[in-house]
Amino acid sequence: MNILVLGAGAVGLPVAARLSKVAGVYAVCRASHADAIRNSGFRLSGLWGDHTVRFPCGEEPPDRDWDYIFITAKSIDTREVCRTFADTIKGRDVVSLQNGIGNEEIISAYTDRVIGGMIITGFAWKGPGAVHVTVEGGVMKLGRFPTGPDPAVAALVSLVRDAGIPVEESPDIRSELWAKTLYNSALNPVGALMGVAYGQLTSPHTWNIIRCITHEAFAVATAEGASFPWKTAEEYLSHLHDVQVPATAEHRSSMLQDLERGRSTEIGFLNGAVVERGALHGIPTPCNQCITGLIRFREEQADRSREP
Repeated sequence: MNILVLGAGAVGLPVAARLSKVAGVYAVCRASHADAIRNSGFRLSGLWGDHTVRFPCGEEPPDRDWDYIFITAKSIDTREVCRTFADTIKGRDVVSLQNGIGNEEIISAYTDRVIGGMIITGFAWKGPGAVHVTVEGGVMKLGRFPTGPDPAVAALVSLVRDAGIPVEESPDIRSELWAKTLYNSALNPVGALMGVAYGQLTSPHTWNIIRCITHEAFAVATAEGASFPWKTAEEYLSHLHDVQVPATAEHRSSMLQDLERGRSTEIGFLNGAVVERGALHGIPTPCNQCITGLIRFREEQADRSREP
C-alpha cells in the first residue's frame, strides 16, 4: 500500500517510520526535519524502541495513487493543510490522527471518505528529525467517521498492527474522539499553565479544577451523542485519576511544549470546542471558558514577546 502523511510532526513522523516497514510511505514535513531525515535518517527513541529509520519525505508529496492519507498536523492547521493539498485529498481515504473535536468535519468538506483516529501516546521532540516516545496511555483507535464498521478501515487496522502499533477498529469513533477530549481537556491545559507533568496534577488544588472541567465536558459530550463506558463524570474522573494519569504521569503536555516554543496551541479544538458545543446545547461551561481564556492569554504574551 501507498501511504501519505501530511503535516508530519512529532506524531506523524514516528507513525510514518513504523508504517514504512510494511508500506510505501511518504511524509510531508518541515524542511528542517526533511533535511535531517535525508541526511541521517529519522531517529526514534523511547517506548517504541530506539531506531534510525529512513523513508522519503519533503515539503511536497509526489503524484501517486495513495491508498490512505494521514493528516497529523496540529488541529489549528487542519483547514490550511486541506486547502493546500485539496487535489491530493479529493476522493481518498483520509485519516485524522489529531487532537480535539472538529477536524473530521473540516476534512469532510474535501473528501467523503473520512476516517477518525484516536491515539493517546506522548511524543516529544529531540531535535530535527528526532522524536522520543514518552508514554502510552492505550491502543490507537481507527473508525469510519462518524460511526459504523468499514472494510477499508479494517484493512488499515491490519496494516497498522503489522507495523507494530497497538490498534483497534472502533464502530463508534466519534465517541472515542470525545473520550480522548475528556482526557485532553482535563490535563493538557492545566499541565501547560502549571508547567508540570501530568502526574503532579492529582494535587487537590489542581484536581478540583480538573473536576469542574470534566463535569462540563462530559455533559457536552453526552449532549453530542457520545457514548462512554463511564455512566457519570465522577466515574470517568476515577478512571482518569487511577488509570490514565499513572499511565502518562511523566508526560509534559503538548500544549506546554507549544507555549514553551512560542507556538499557538490546540485549545480551540479542546476546551474551546467544549465551550462552543456547550453553547449550542444550552449547557454552561464556565470552567472550560476560563481555562481557554487563560491559555489564549499565554499565547498572546508569547506573540508579544516575539515583537521587535
